[in-house]
Formats: sequence, C-alpha cells, structure tokens
Amino acid sequence: MRRVTDQLRRNFAPTGTLRVALNHGNRVLVSRDEAGRAKGITVDIAHALAERLELPLTFVEKERAIDVSSIASHDIYDICFLAVDLERARTIDFSQPYIRIEGSYLVAPLCGTTDARTLVSEGHKVGTVEGSAYTLDLSRKAGAENLVLYPDIDTALKCMDRDEVAAIAGIRNVMEVQACMRKGARVVEPPFMEILQAIGTPVGRSEAAQYLTEFVTDMARSGRTGEILEHHGISASCVVGPT
Repeated sequence: MRRVTDQLRRNFAPTGTLRVALNHGNRVLVSRDEAGRAKGITVDIAHALAERLELPLTFVEKERAIDVSSIASHDIYDICFLAVDLERARTIDFSQPYIRIEGSYLVAPLCGTTDARTLVSEGHKVGTVEGSAYTLDLSRKAGAENLVLYPDIDTALKCMDRDEVAAIAGIRNVMEVQACMRKGARVVEPPFMEILQAIGTPVGRSEAAQYLTEFVTDMARSGRTGEILEHHGISASCVVGPT
C-alpha cells in the first residue's frame, strides 16, 4: 500500500476528522449496543481505516441507505458503507467490494409461491425499502410495477403481516431471521441479486478513492476482513477476494 501522507489525510478528511456515514438500514453490517452506540462490521472496518490513516473518526449515523446516498455532495461525511449501484456512482466513488451478500424474498404465510421467479412472473405485490440497493436493482427489472415502496424495513414487514403485500425484498440474513419469527413465512430461492458492499467517498477525492481500494484489497488479503465478519457471526466466505 502507498505511504500515508498529510496530503492523503487532507483528501480523506478536510476537517481533520474522518467522518464516517453508517447505514443502520443494513442490520447485517451495523447495529447498536444497549447504550445506543454503533457496532458491527462497518464500524470495525472504519476504525481500521482511521488507524491506518492516523485520523480521529466520528460517525454520521443514518437510518436508511437513501439518507446516506442522497447527501454525498453535501460535505456531511468523508466515507460511507453502501452497496455498489450505478445510480449512486454518480456522486460516490466506490472501492472494490469487500463483502457480498444476497438479496432474497421473504414470502408471507398465505402466499403459495415457492419460487422467487414465480413470485415475479405471477405479479404478486412485493414490499421493498425506498432507496435501498436491492430496490434500485429491482426497479430496473421485470415486475418493477409490482413493487410497493416503504420508508423502512419495519414498516414493510408490518404491511406484509397485514397481507397488504405478498412478500418483502431484503437482505437474505435479515429475511431469514424474520422468517423464523413468523409461522409459515419463508425465504424463497433463488436469491434475486448479489449485493456487493463497498466503501465510498464523495466524487472528487480521487486520491482517497484509490487508497480505499488498496485498503480493501489489503484487508481481504491479510484475512482481517474475514476475521471481522466471523466476529460478528457472518461467514468469512462472504469476503470478496483481491482482484
């Protein structure tokens, strides 16, 4: 990896503190402890990056991905943790992905569908979270007209429980947990997409953007990313290897 210089630090953090945007909508990657402090995979990776850069850090905590992506040009944060998406890439430069997770459908008990492809072809209403990576992806595919947008996953789940939609689109790990809490609900195969998570920085910070990919590659190659995932109950096999 390149040597960390004062110029690189300024490119990353013009204020002198690394401002890290967290998306609490992705419960696989970040959550809160009993005291309300952020914890999780992205928190640990952010600390590792700040340590490499020898910068203090602070968290800019948001509840949804769209709350992070929509303010990329507002000078509110220096780096963020989001799924890679072409629309987001207009304002965010993404590193190489560091982890892959799956997008899957959670089907309500009263819906007879057993196959994800049938769910779409039969025209069932599918609830999904506005601005999420999987919503952006699904909105470009067949069946987009059957998507019902909700502000957050909890609202979407409540509406599925009231049979307002036949299924919910979401992150597989989260959908599996929710399926266990609902008799008759299940996650159907196959997953509808592979979600590649990366570290981003606002467009225009080219030196920082290049360093982020070097950092992600080094973390994967050294096994550090895998260790962080395993510590938080996620298989190290989800790590995206160096390219």
